[in-house]
Amino acid sequence: MSARFPKFSRRRFPMRFWAKLILAVTLLFWMVPEIYTVSVALRPADAAFEPQLITWPMTLENFITVMRDNPLLLYFGNSLLITVATVIIVIAFASTFAFAASVLKLRGSTFLFTSLLTTLMMPVAAIVLPIAIMLKGFGWINTYQGLIMPYAALGIPYAMVIIKTFMDDSPRDLFEAAVIDGCTSWQMFRHVAIPLIKPAVIFVAVWQFIVTWNEFFLALVVMTESGHKTVTLVPMQYSGMYMANPAALFAILVIIAAPLLLLYTCVQKYFVAGLLTGAVKG
Repeated sequence: MSARFPKFSRRRFPMRFWAKLILAVTLLFWMVPEIYTVSVALRPADAAFEPQLITWPMTLENFITVMRDNPLLLYFGNSLLITVATVIIVIAFASTFAFAASVLKLRGSTFLFTSLLTTLMMPVAAIVLPIAIMLKGFGWINTYQGLIMPYAALGIPYAMVIIKTFMDDSPRDLFEAAVIDGCTSWQMFRHVAIPLIKPAVIFVAVWQFIVTWNEFFLALVVMTESGHKTVTLVPMQYSGMYMANPAALFAILVIIAAPLLLLYTCVQKYFVAGLLTGAVKG
C-alpha cells in the first residue's frame, strides 16, 4: 500500500502544476488594470499616457499633489462616518426582519418580504433624482443623514435576502429548545439566531461597506458643500473633457481603493466563509 503513494503523487503533480499555472496566468491578466492604475499614479504628469504598463522613473508627486489640494482627512472621515453608520443600520434592520420572518413567522412578513424584493430590480441611477427631491423636502441636503438613510434603505433588501436565507437553513431544534427554556424573543434572537448567522452578517457588513464607500451618484447630488463631501467626489476635480491631471486622478483612485483592500485582507477568511456557508447542505 505504501508503495502506491509515490506513484499517486507523481501522477497528481502535473495536474496540480498546470492548475496553478493557469490560475497564475489568469490572475496576472485580471490584475493588469490594477497594476496600470498604480503605475500611472506613480508616473510624472508628462508621462501619464506613455503606452507601457510600467514606466521609469517613479514618483510620489501625484500623491503629494492630491493631499496638498484636498482636506483628505475630512473627506475620509465623512466617508467613514456615513459608511459605518449605514452598515450598522442595514445589519440591525435586516437581521431583525429576517428573524421575524423566518423564526417568529409574524403575520404579514411574507408579503413585506416579497414587496422588498421588488426594490432590488430598480437601478440606483434611476431613483437618484426622486431621492434628492425628497431629501430637499426633508432639509437633509448637505447632511450626513441625507446619505445614511438612502444608503441604508437601498441596502436593507439585499442584506435581508442573504440573512433570511441563512436563517431559513438554521436548525429549528435550537429555537424550539430556547422556547422551552423560557427565552423571550429578544433573548432567542441575541443568543441563538445571531451566533448562527454570524458568517452571513460578516458577509453583509463587508459587502455593504464596499458598496457604500464607492457610491458616487447620490453623494454628488446630496453633498454640494465641501465640508460634507465624501472621498469619492475628489476625483472629479482631476478629470474632465481634457483630462486635466490624469496622474493625480489615478493617484486619488489608488487612495480611495486602499482602505477597501485593507479591509478585505483583514476579513477575507470570514467573507469567503459567509459567501460559501449554506452552499452545501449536509
